[in-house]
Amino acid sequence: MPEQPDIKPRSRDVTDGLEKAAARGMLRAVGMGDDDWAKPQIGVASSWNEITPCNLSLDRLAKAVKNGVHAAGGYPLEFGTISVSDGISMGHEGMHFSLVSREVIADSVETVMMAERLDGSVLLAGCDKSLPGMLMAA
Repeated sequence: MPEQPDIKPRSRDVTDGLEKAAARGMLRAVGMGDDDWAKPQIGVASSWNEITPCNLSLDRLAKAVKNGVHAAGGYPLEFGTISVSDGISMGHEGMHFSLVSREVIADSVETVMMAERLDGSVLLAGCDKSLPGMLMAA
């Protein structure tokens, strides 16, 4: 019989073993319960904000994604990242931050995914800088 893949390749580092009690305590404080320790932890990253219209619907989309992750047997953990609007940032010194925002987005998502030991991710973006930033992080 073929070996089953490990559905918790990273989160096992923070959920399994007596020495991980402090990490479990932090996760319990955000809502994880006894039945959730065996589930893969899925990061739901979003560039939702109220600054640009292209990102406004991402909070609703993230809620639907989290429901889907739960329905599929995972445990979703949502976190945010930045988004810079070219429509607002052009024509002044803010324009120097537009392109670099892609790297900031990618770095922030990668940092959370690796530091928190999340097993998988769903990345939500809505603008021409946040989309490539999320793809770079994927």
